[in-house]
Amino acid sequence: MLEKYEIVKDMFAKFKYADYFAAAEGARTEIQTAAIDYILNLEDGAERFKTAVTALSYAYSIAIPNDEALKIRDEVAFFQAIKAGLVKLEPEFKGGPTQDDYDLAIKQIIADAVVSDEVIDIFKASGLKAPNLSVLSDEFLADVQDMEHKNLALEILKKLLNEEVRALAEKNLVASRSFLQMLEDTIKKYQSRTITSAQVIVELVRMAKEIKKEHEKGKELGLSDEEVAFYDALAENESAVSELGDKVLRQMSQELLEIIRRNASIDWTRREAVQAKLRIYVKRLLKKYNYPPDKQERATKTVLEQAELLAKDWN
Repeated sequence: MLEKYEIVKDMFAKFKYADYFAAAEGARTEIQTAAIDYILNLEDGAERFKTAVTALSYAYSIAIPNDEALKIRDEVAFFQAIKAGLVKLEPEFKGGPTQDDYDLAIKQIIADAVVSDEVIDIFKASGLKAPNLSVLSDEFLADVQDMEHKNLALEILKKLLNEEVRALAEKNLVASRSFLQMLEDTIKKYQSRTITSAQVIVELVRMAKEIKKEHEKGKELGLSDEEVAFYDALAENESAVSELGDKVLRQMSQELLEIIRRNASIDWTRREAVQAKLRIYVKRLLKKYNYPPDKQERATKTVLEQAELLAKDWN
């Protein structure tokens, strides 16, 4: 147990957390926030820390109520709180019990320690108001950009944008692919150290504003969200945008939605038959509006993929 304790403690070699245990609640929250930011700045820090704390938690649960275990009770609880904060930064997912569920059970053993059992509210701890994920306001983005702890700010933005892109992927194939690529490219640049945490935050904030524009596109174009999805599928080809213009693409997206709704089978498991029928109608529409011939095959494929995505909700 003590060996595993030293591994975790050594990760805080340049971060002094001893003041935490005698601090007032507000000061403890700030120390937690700074500790999370510190771990995030280490190479592969978050994953190494979570793994080490999990191992320590298991060893601690076996050792308790040994005197040596009782001596480090408060520190183990502190480490658990920091790990919980890091977990809160991960993209949400559905599934059965995980190792983190086990860790929460371990917390019952050290429930009377100085640290609260509650998982740290990452927004509150950072002095931020939890945002409406569908509308990342300029005020919220400015607050994130001005945060003192840049590594934590980066992780908050990455988490929110991941969730935004995942939500968009359920209804708009092209837009979600584009934003996912932007997010991955930005994070890769940061991981390769070609840009700083402050620079990547600027890029992620810019991306968040682009996502916000995507949410508002329907209102600007006079289209429903479903029509916007087909508009994006058609506008993915820049030559089509320049040759046909917004007005024609809007009309095409509206007609496409009508075609898909009218012909999509209730049973999409008959995928090949449905797509063969829809392919004819889509190609006919593209020719009708003089969509660039060399781009029609790709556009047809994208439109059919988008149709299948929407059909899942219709059925």
